[in-house]
Amino acid sequence: MEKKHCPSCNGHAVKNGKQKGNQRYKCKLCQKSFQLQYQYKAYEPQVEPLIKRLLKEGCGVRSISRIIGISPKTVLAKIIRISKDIKSPSMAKFGCIYEVDEPWSFIGQKTNTIWLTYAIERETKRVIDFFVGNKTKENIQPLIGKVLSLYPKRIYTDNLNVYPSLIPKEIHRCFQYCTNCIERNNLTLRTHIKRLSRRTICFSKNKTYLEAHLRIYFWG
Repeated sequence: MEKKHCPSCNGHAVKNGKQKGNQRYKCKLCQKSFQLQYQYKAYEPQVEPLIKRLLKEGCGVRSISRIIGISPKTVLAKIIRISKDIKSPSMAKFGCIYEVDEPWSFIGQKTNTIWLTYAIERETKRVIDFFVGNKTKENIQPLIGKVLSLYPKRIYTDNLNVYPSLIPKEIHRCFQYCTNCIERNNLTLRTHIKRLSRRTICFSKNKTYLEAHLRIYFWG
């Protein structure tokens, strides 16, 4: 008899009852239950990787729902689930040049403006960290602290008045064109992430979904 293997850990699985006539299996290693075939597409193992790819290609939640054939609420639940397994990368390279900027978008309605503040390493364009919220000193300080822990050679920012009090003067630079790299990256974000497009009805209804989408895009 052919052995069944768990799709999550490839461990040996045994029969574990039936559901609506379909045989279920349980992995002896990770204890997860699964079926070889599902009637509802949301449970198929290739759905979550497909959602990640579609999110990065600028598809909105309803577009993904139509393409895959599952409900929009299930797509949102999958986005949250995927993002929880994604951790921000640990940076081991010191002495680099970083840029920080704050593109804006909407939450809930178009009269409610919100900012995405994030930092990138100039050479690799890698996102160090980000947060979604108001541009206050208290909100920005943890992000700048993480960049400072990498002993940067330079940190380039715009003219926001909180940066001089957070970044040592000897490594802080703020002048015209100094943030060209991250400004160009903002355009890429607005192209690839439907939620960040300004002239659209696809803005985020909830801050949690925007943060989850960004984690998937930056590090997923």
